[in-house]
Amino acid sequence: MKEIILDEADYRENLFPFTLTREIADIRVGIFTLREKWEHFFHYRVAGTGTSPKITHTLPANIIPSKKLVDFLESEHTLHSAIPADLCLNKIDYPWQIFELNDREIRNDFLLITMGRKTAQLSTTNRVISPENVFLEPGANVEHAMLNASTGPIYIGRNAQVMEGAIIRGPFALCEGAQVRMGAVIYGATTVGPWSVAGGEIKNSILFSHSNKAHTGYLGDSVIGSWCNLGAGTTNSNLKNNASGVRVWNPYRNTFLRAGLKCGLLMGDYSKSAINTAFNTGTVVGACVNVFCDGLTPTYFKSFTWGETARYEFDKAIQHISKWKKMSNESLTEAEIRTLTHIFEQP
Repeated sequence: MKEIILDEADYRENLFPFTLTREIADIRVGIFTLREKWEHFFHYRVAGTGTSPKITHTLPANIIPSKKLVDFLESEHTLHSAIPADLCLNKIDYPWQIFELNDREIRNDFLLITMGRKTAQLSTTNRVISPENVFLEPGANVEHAMLNASTGPIYIGRNAQVMEGAIIRGPFALCEGAQVRMGAVIYGATTVGPWSVAGGEIKNSILFSHSNKAHTGYLGDSVIGSWCNLGAGTTNSNLKNNASGVRVWNPYRNTFLRAGLKCGLLMGDYSKSAINTAFNTGTVVGACVNVFCDGLTPTYFKSFTWGETARYEFDKAIQHISKWKKMSNESLTEAEIRTLTHIFEQP
């Protein structure tokens, strides 16, 4: 397998809060992460910053790989050539673009993962529109659900489950081991990452791995990191009442960035909300935040915040994360603790 270096230097800060705890290559958009797209479908291993005889190119880490880009990389005499501008347009510059690009990326990934393969059998208890656009991996369990794939493909991953009464409109991706709860209403373009849980009403949103939005409440035009939990009744606003543009806070730039007409909740890893939390339009939540407050939330929560403004004690945060992970038969690694320590120590 060829190797490729993904240069993050100029892009990490703009993708806050998701780059606090992961490389850009591990951001999920569509069905897969950028790393998975490079490695599983285009056969380029994402290498470190060292040198290797297998390394062929260094590219911006926020570029989403495509067949056209890979064809260019594999053409002759391109090692030191500038990438044509039209091949660099497919990229994630800001966190809200993760949900803005999710429709296109689910469709692209669906074609890649299903090419030349046959879907597992879908139970006849379901009502399906455009079944040719529905693909189930082995072990997927879907019963008494309504699936409308006329508006985009529906992908159900290995050992994933869609419970009875769920209504799903594509494009939609339910990744390995993930679950859609009874009676959920899910609009495209939505991705539920590996071992995450989705319930209530969701639209045009991405949950990374091991996160829970299991209960009633609305999640729209949002990105939720890993190991997050939205308490029952949690709802976010994604559109301002005066229909003006949404501004999103970036602590590295110490300013608001314009995110367009719609932007909901951008929540970093290991963060949670209390029951009936009402998230303001364009709210940014850092890592390890426990959100609870009266009325609409502030639009920015610094990492390791308890409530609205109090400091989340580091030892307590680690204890709480460890308990959440234990519920999924996982444990907090030394590498994760080092990362969280670094975040906690930032001014």
